[in-house]
Amino acid sequence: MAEPVRPSGEQVLAKLQGETGARLRLYIGAAPGVGKTCAMLEDAHRLKRDGIDVVIGVIETHGRADTQAAIGGLETVPGRRVDYRGVTLQEMDLDAIIARHPVLCVVDELAHTNAPGSRNAKRHQDVRDLLAAGIGVMTAVNIQHLETLNDAVTRVTGIRVRETVPDTFLDRADEIVNVDITVEELHSRLKRGQVYTADKVEQALANFFKETNIATLRELALRAVADEVGDRAAWRRQREGLEPALIPERVMVCLSSSTQAARVLRAGARVAGRLGARWYAVYVETPREAPGRIRQADRDALHRNLQLAESLGATVVRVKADRPADGLIAFAQREGITHVVFGQTARSRWEIVWKGSILNRFLEEVQDAAVQVVPMSA
Repeated sequence: MAEPVRPSGEQVLAKLQGETGARLRLYIGAAPGVGKTCAMLEDAHRLKRDGIDVVIGVIETHGRADTQAAIGGLETVPGRRVDYRGVTLQEMDLDAIIARHPVLCVVDELAHTNAPGSRNAKRHQDVRDLLAAGIGVMTAVNIQHLETLNDAVTRVTGIRVRETVPDTFLDRADEIVNVDITVEELHSRLKRGQVYTADKVEQALANFFKETNIATLRELALRAVADEVGDRAAWRRQREGLEPALIPERVMVCLSSSTQAARVLRAGARVAGRLGARWYAVYVETPREAPGRIRQADRDALHRNLQLAESLGATVVRVKADRPADGLIAFAQREGITHVVFGQTARSRWEIVWKGSILNRFLEEVQDAAVQVVPMSA
């Protein structure tokens, strides 16, 4: 089979830096070792040969010889040394890059958590600052780090990924590249020591890198990129006046102070993304959870849930009502909600009989909306 034709440096630059200013190119892969970093560096070398001012902000080689070799003669802005609990950490120097102000900066591992004392808590926030400063960025992330896929990846792999990136980063990206290789090739790279050191290979193959896990993660990566491409195509058609939607979809996610509400929010964000719809995270403040009466633990959980909803792109709405069902029904009817996402109730059967079910009440009152119930973990 012939090798795919790769774009020239001029073509890459045209996508990365157009009339609208700083541009973002996002490389997505199913797992570590698929070649995202090397693909970025290859494109960076091409741009440099074409006379483009490109620098490396940070590359995480993880001791991989091929990755180190791929850096070659590219200029690297020296990192910042941070002493934390007796350990010296090396972080990307955001201020130095902004002062250097290249046309383009390569930033590896978008989901990275910065050391305490950094300007931003997360590297993806550093990238937003670079873009705001007019610096184009090429960056990479694994599909398991996308916030709305966090629960799905946990179910598939049995491993909870702690470092996540808001899915709104896909919307911000001007170009998305899916770096994909077969399960067999990835396993071959593992066994050759191109991903982890030899002492970690067998454990990796028996756990996260099991064939079924990688196959599913590849499917998630392909689907996420395909969904994003489809959304952009639909947006362009709408912009050009072609086949506009007759009834715009609107998604409502029922937000609460539950510590498990993140699962519901992620599911709602995925539904809205597939539909290309605006979505709302709706919290009903009842007298029991009024500011002066809500328990501290519930207040803290609610604050985290509201922050997550905003980071996922929701329009957060607070309504006041005596009962949650009243507020949710009134909002859905007023806004013409077409899809609703609930979390599965934790109430016992007796409580449902005695107090009534929010879901059942909603279904009785709002009959023209599709309803999805998300199972909650124990």
